[in-house]
Order: sequence, then structure tokens, then C-alpha cells
Amino acid sequence: MPVTGLVVAKAPVPGLAKTRLAKMLGDQAAAEIAAAALLDTLDALAETPLTRRVVAMTGDMSRACRAGELRDRLAAFTVIEQRGDGFGDRLANAHADAAEAGEPVLQIGMDTPQVSPDLLTSCARYLLHVPALIGMARDGGWWVLGVADAATAECVRDVPMSRPNTGALTCAALGRNGIPVVFTEELRDVDTVDDIVPVRAACRPSSRFAQVTQGV
Repeated sequence: MPVTGLVVAKAPVPGLAKTRLAKMLGDQAAAEIAAAALLDTLDALAETPLTRRVVAMTGDMSRACRAGELRDRLAAFTVIEQRGDGFGDRLANAHADAAEAGEPVLQIGMDTPQVSPDLLTSCARYLLHVPALIGMARDGGWWVLGVADAATAECVRDVPMSRPNTGALTCAALGRNGIPVVFTEELRDVDTVDDIVPVRAACRPSSRFAQVTQGV
């Protein structure tokens, strides 16, 4: 499908990754979980029939957990650096930098390792016919944002991120700009220890996330 898949990700460095998880599990364990979630996400996107796959990365990959495995996996993607001051800036810029030849951009994060190629394929198909698509997260944010025109992502530049109402504020920003939104399946982000069991239950048993979180 003529859609660009975009993952906005942070290098899973101990002490910097998944800080809320780290408070309960420790820096190393939290970073291992973040690395597993990112790898599972990349696998899902790699299996989705899209024309391009881009990862907008920030952080020192040389210090990341599973650095070698991540470098090998990222070889199948176009990797770009995130740029901008706040997260909203980095998201909008990532859409602009990933866009090519006017293709729609389907963007996800690295906190939903349960995402499947089938779900991403369904989202991409919708995006061929609608101006914007969003998938809400259980914590009030969103796990996927698709835009038919990368310039539409400018709407998120001033939206406060990582808040309980980020999803609603994103939808409102799109609406103020006259952009109707189609909603897709809601997923649960991995932010705290309480998220691990339900997300693991939704993952394939062979997934890295399921394996690394056994016993948590």
C-alpha cells in the first residue's frame, strides 16, 4: 500500500527508558522491557505491506539494551533523527521528515508491543480513504496517528503530550483545523507495572515482550 509507516522511538538506555517502570523494577529491567517492546513493534511494522518504513530515533543507541539486536533490526528501516524541542515538535517534524511523494503517514510509538501486522494493515487501508485516523490508548493518550497529508501532523505541535487528556486534545486540534477523524481499535500502552500483565496477554507468546516480562 502507498503508505509510509513511522515509528517514533527512544533508545532503551537504562536510567532513561521507562522511568515509571524503573521505579518498581529497576533501571536495567525497565530498559530491557522497553527494548523488547520496540523490537516487537518493529517486527509488526516490517510485516505490514507498506511502501516505506521509517524510524525517528532519539537517544544514544550505543548505550541501549539489546543494542546489537536493535541495530540489526533497524537495518531494514530508514532511520532518521528526531528534531525539535518538545515531544509535540518532534512528532510533527518526524511526520514531515518521513513523508515522501505525498504518501500518507501512519505513525506509532514503541509502547504497544501487542500491535499486530493485521491491525496496522487495517489502519493503513483506512488511511487511503480518510484524512486522519487515531487509535486511543487506555491511559487517555493515543497509540497510532495516521494522516493522509503529513502537513496535518502540524496540529499536534502544540498538543501537550503524556497527559490523561492528550488523545482528546489531539482530536480537538484536528477538529479545529477542519480535519475529520476516524477511530480505530483502542490499545493499552505499557507505562506502569499494572500494564504488563494485560499487554502480555495480548501479545504473541513468542514475542520478546512476553518473554522478558515472565514473572513480573
